Amino acid sequence: MKKIALLLIPFLALACSQQKSEKSNIIQGLATPFLLQGDTSLFYLSDYVLDFKAVDSVVFPEKLKVSRVNDSVFKLIKPSKYASLASVSVFQSGNSENILIINREKQKIVIKHKYTGKYKNLKVIGNMNNWNRGNKGMTLIGGEWQQEFMVSPGVYEYLFYSEGYEFSDPENPLKMGNNSVLQVGKFLPEDLPFITEESYSEKSIRLSANQDITKWFVLWQNKLITPSVSGNQIELQIPDEASQEKRSFIRVHAYNENGISNDVFIPLEYGKVVESTSQLDRSDKQTMIMYFLMVDRFCNGDSSNDEPVADPEILPKANYFGGDLAGIKKKIDEGYFNDLGVNTIWLSPIVQNPKGAYGLFKNPRTKFSGYHGYWPVSNTKIDYRFGTDNDLKGIISATHENDMNFLLDYVANHVHQEHPVYKEHPDWATSLYLPDGTMNTEKWDEHRLTTWFDTFLPTLDLRRKDVVDAMVDSAVYWYTKFGIDGFRHDATKHIDELYWRTLTKKLKELRGDKPFYQIGETYGSPILISSYIGSGMLDAQFDFNTYDNAIACFALDNENFGRLKSVLGDSWKYYGYHNLMGNITGNQDRARFISYAGGEVSFNEDAKVAGWIRNIGVGDTASYEKLKMLQAFNMTIPGIPVIYYGDEYGMPGGNDPDNRRQMKFEYLTPHELDVKKTVEKLIDIRKNSMPLLYGQTRILQADNNIFAYLRVYFDKKVLVILNKSREQQDLNFDVDSSTEPLAEFGSSVTFENSKLNVSLKPVSFEIINFK
Repeated sequence: MKKIALLLIPFLALACSQQKSEKSNIIQGLATPFLLQGDTSLFYLSDYVLDFKAVDSVVFPEKLKVSRVNDSVFKLIKPSKYASLASVSVFQSGNSENILIINREKQKIVIKHKYTGKYKNLKVIGNMNNWNRGNKGMTLIGGEWQQEFMVSPGVYEYLFYSEGYEFSDPENPLKMGNNSVLQVGKFLPEDLPFITEESYSEKSIRLSANQDITKWFVLWQNKLITPSVSGNQIELQIPDEASQEKRSFIRVHAYNENGISNDVFIPLEYGKVVESTSQLDRSDKQTMIMYFLMVDRFCNGDSSNDEPVADPEILPKANYFGGDLAGIKKKIDEGYFNDLGVNTIWLSPIVQNPKGAYGLFKNPRTKFSGYHGYWPVSNTKIDYRFGTDNDLKGIISATHENDMNFLLDYVANHVHQEHPVYKEHPDWATSLYLPDGTMNTEKWDEHRLTTWFDTFLPTLDLRRKDVVDAMVDSAVYWYTKFGIDGFRHDATKHIDELYWRTLTKKLKELRGDKPFYQIGETYGSPILISSYIGSGMLDAQFDFNTYDNAIACFALDNENFGRLKSVLGDSWKYYGYHNLMGNITGNQDRARFISYAGGEVSFNEDAKVAGWIRNIGVGDTASYEKLKMLQAFNMTIPGIPVIYYGDEYGMPGGNDPDNRRQMKFEYLTPHELDVKKTVEKLIDIRKNSMPLLYGQTRILQADNNIFAYLRVYFDKKVLVILNKSREQQDLNFDVDSSTEPLAEFGSSVTFENSKLNVSLKPVSFEIINFK
C-alpha cells in the first residue's frame, strides 16, 4: 500500500508516491459528474480510474472535509452551504484530468395528516424514501401526524400507508394518477439558467446563457478548459489535441443562485464540431434506437428444438411457443430490423431455464414454464430450446454486418432452485425468512437487497465478494466469448453496488476504449435510479417514471401534460439533459399501451388478472393515433428510444403473460400498417437529425391538450408538437430561424417574421424541421 500524504494548500490534496509512465488518459471514458449525497458522501476513485494506485494525487475543492477510507475511497463532508458545482483534479505523471462535483442543497419539508383515531400508526411512502414501507413512520404532534424529510428541489410523489392500506393525501389536490404530489423548489428548466449553442468555427465554439452565470465549467473530454467570458456569453477554444481523436466531446455546465443549468454535449470529429449524422455510427451511443424482443414469442426458425413443458397444469399462454435464435437470425437476414430502422437489438435471457412447471396463478389456475428466460439454471449455457452457441454467434455477426448493436439480457440477482450454484452453495443465497419469522418474498422496497422473487428463486447475496466474483465471471463470459455490445440488467435495484462496480471495472479492463452499453431495470424514485448510474456503474436505466406519466397523458383525455413536463424536468436534473436512459413503449411487465389507450384495460385494475379473464383487444381505434404520439414522443426526447416487440404496429394485451403474445409479421390490418409506417418514418427522422440526437431541449407549451418542445443544435432546429385533444388545434410559436420549416407529417404551416403558425388535426402530432 502506498503512503498517503494530506496537503492543504489551499485545496485538500491526497497524494500517493510518484510513479512515472507514458502520458495517457487517466480516466477511461467520459467521467460522469459526482453527486454529493447530503452532508456526507463516499467518493470512489476506482469508479473513474482503473489503476488508481498509479495516481500521484487527487485534489478536492476547498471547504470539503476529506478523509481516506481505503486505497480508492474517500469520505467527503460538505459544509452547510456549498457551491452547486465544483471539480476534483486527478494527477498522474504530469497529466491531470477532472471530475465535476454536483451539489443540490436540500430543504426540510413536513408532510401532515389530521389525526382521526382511525390509524394506530401511519407512514409516508414515496420518492423521498424510495417507497419504503419499513421506514420509521409519522409522529403524532398536537393532533396531527407529521413526518419530516430533507429533499432537494424536484417532484415527489407519495402516499400514506398503514398496515397494508395505502391512500393519497386528502388535503393535497395535486395528483399523478393515484399518488399525491409535492413540487419542491426550483427544478423546471424555465426556472434555471439555460445555455444555448450559438455558433462554431474550425477552432472555437460560442455559447450563451439566458441568466447571469456565477461560474462556468467547460471540459474537453475530462480536462477543464478556460473559456473567454463576456457577459452571459463564452467562447471556448477547441484544444489542439482534439485533432488526434476521431471522437471526443465538449461538455459545458454552469450555475447561479437559481440552480444548475442544462448541460451542453457537443461531439467533435478530429477536433471539429460534428455537423451531420453521416459522421456518426453505432459506436456513438446517442444514436441507438433499441428493439426489445422476447425470444420465445418472436419467430420460430427451427421447429426441431420446440419443447413445451409437458405439464397439463400450464395453460398454453404460460408455456413455450417455439421462438428461437434461428428465427431471429431469419428476420435479420430478411431485413426486418433494417426496414424498421432500429440499430440495436436486445434479446430476453437465453440461458438454460428449468424443464418443469413452477409458480401458481389462481384465477384461472395455472403454473408457468420458464419460456421468458428469467429463471436461470445456468448462467453460461444457452437453453437448447432456443439454439446453440453457433446460432448466437451467427446473430451477432449478422447484427454487426448490418451496423447494429447486440444487447443481451442478464440475470444476476437470483437463480432457480435447480441451479448448481444454489445446490452446491446454499449459503450464497439470502435467507427466505426474516428475523420475525415472516417470509422474505416480494419485499421490493423494505428488503430490496435480500428479498426473494418467489420461493423457488433464491436471491444471491451479492454483498459478498466471493458471490460477486463468481457472478461477474459468468457475465463477462458473454463478452469474451461472443463479443456482445452490452447488457440489459434485470432487477438492478435488488443488487448491491459491489456487484455493479466489480462488473463494470472488469469490463473496462477487458474492452479498453471499445464502447459497451449497460442499462438497468429499477422501479423507484429518480434518486434511487440515478444511484446506479455513473462511470463505475451503469450507463443508464429505463426511465419508468417518465414512461408511467407519458402513457397516462397520451392514453387519458383528462390528464394534463403539465405532469409530464414536471417529470421530465426531474429526470433531466438527475440523469442529465443528454442522458442515455431508455424511453420505452412498453415492456414484459406492463399491459400494452394501446389497450390502455383504447379503454380495454383500466389503469385502476389488475392488468395481469384482466389478461387472463378477458380477451383484451385494442378498443377505440383512436388508440392507434395515441400510440403514434407515444412513439413520436420517445423518438424526439433526450435518451434512447426502446420499442417493445409488437408496439411498432400496435399489439394489444393485458399484463404478463398476455403482453407477450406471438409476434405478427403478416396480415397486419390497415391501422397496424399505418402505425408501422409511421414508426419507420419517425426512426428515419431521428437517425438523420443532429438536434434530436445532441440538441438542447426547451419545452414551449404543456397544458390539457398540447405538449410542444424545441430541440436545437446550433442553427439546426426541430419543433415537436403533440395534440391529444379530439379537436383541431391552431397554434403559434416564436421560432428564431433563417430557414423555412418542413412539416414532416403534412400539417398546415406558415412562417413569417419568426412566427410559426401550425394547424394540427385531432389526436395527432407534427415534427417541424428547420434545417
